[in-house]
Amino acid sequence: MSSNEYQRANKYAGSAIDMMRQHHVPPYPQFFELLYTYASGVNPHLNSRIDLLLQNDDGTTDVAERLYQEFLKTSDVEERLNHLSEKVFSKIDSVRGAVKKAMSSAESYSGKLVEANEHLTDEIDPNALRALTAQLLEETKVMQSNNRVLEERLQSSKTDIAALQRDLDAVRRESQLDPLTKIYNRKFFDRSIDKAVADAVDTGKPVSIFLLDIDYFKRFNDTFGHQTGDQVLRLVALTLKSMIKGLDIAARYGGEEFAAILPNTSLKGATALAEMVRKAIQSKELLRRSTNEKLGRVTASFGVAEFSPSDNAVSLIERADLCLYAAKRNGRNQVIDEKSDLVADTRAA
Repeated sequence: MSSNEYQRANKYAGSAIDMMRQHHVPPYPQFFELLYTYASGVNPHLNSRIDLLLQNDDGTTDVAERLYQEFLKTSDVEERLNHLSEKVFSKIDSVRGAVKKAMSSAESYSGKLVEANEHLTDEIDPNALRALTAQLLEETKVMQSNNRVLEERLQSSKTDIAALQRDLDAVRRESQLDPLTKIYNRKFFDRSIDKAVADAVDTGKPVSIFLLDIDYFKRFNDTFGHQTGDQVLRLVALTLKSMIKGLDIAARYGGEEFAAILPNTSLKGATALAEMVRKAIQSKELLRRSTNEKLGRVTASFGVAEFSPSDNAVSLIERADLCLYAAKRNGRNQVIDEKSDLVADTRAA
């Protein structure tokens, strides 16, 4: 964690604790998470609800619990995954039972054939032969019936399991996405950056990242409201997602910050891409949807870094974050990479 990120996290934590004291909310872990999320601004819908409640002086423990259940509790996805997993296992058990029954029937049929063979002699009585043939025919019909049941059960199970697999895939994808912007969330970014760094170590191929921060984002919320702030976040996310290709990954890093992981991309290439994204964001004019009123243009600041042999995921992110800080300190709406002299000035400051 970079010093800037540490300072931000410490500030959010302090704000959360102050709010709990001010509004007499018990210092339980879930309420700290709730108010920490509020302080960080990562969930504008949550912030809007809390702001409204604070205006009406409704900050009670019951309200905090309801907000936590609505916005932050992750058990819904987990419960859905568990439910689907149970259905898959139940279906597998059903198939296993049908196969076991069919195997038992096949063993019984095989035993009947052996027994019939023992009774077949050159001097067998015609009546006995007819009786033996009728018995074998009946056993064959039973075997065929069991096989049809098994075939139908397998076909039905195949269809059901395919549907369950699609549901599982959908839930997994949902758990990887930021609910507001519909691009990857921070948890997925953290897993992906670890993998990208490991791949770079194994293959020797380059990997770069950039972080971007929406300039003066708080002004959009304060001036036009959180719905407009949400629109800004979605606009930036859509622009970023549309401009990265192949193995590249775009994610919401937190609040108004976004990130991109760029495998097989050098610092020069990543800086050029970041500049293209910056220009694309700046080129779009923000409109109020209800009235088509022009609200101005959105800009963003970027920090770019490339993996080096001495790096790990944390140090790579720290350098990109330092570059981002340099871009904001130098006037915003620009791309700064780790080779820039401005980064050295930031370190000195």
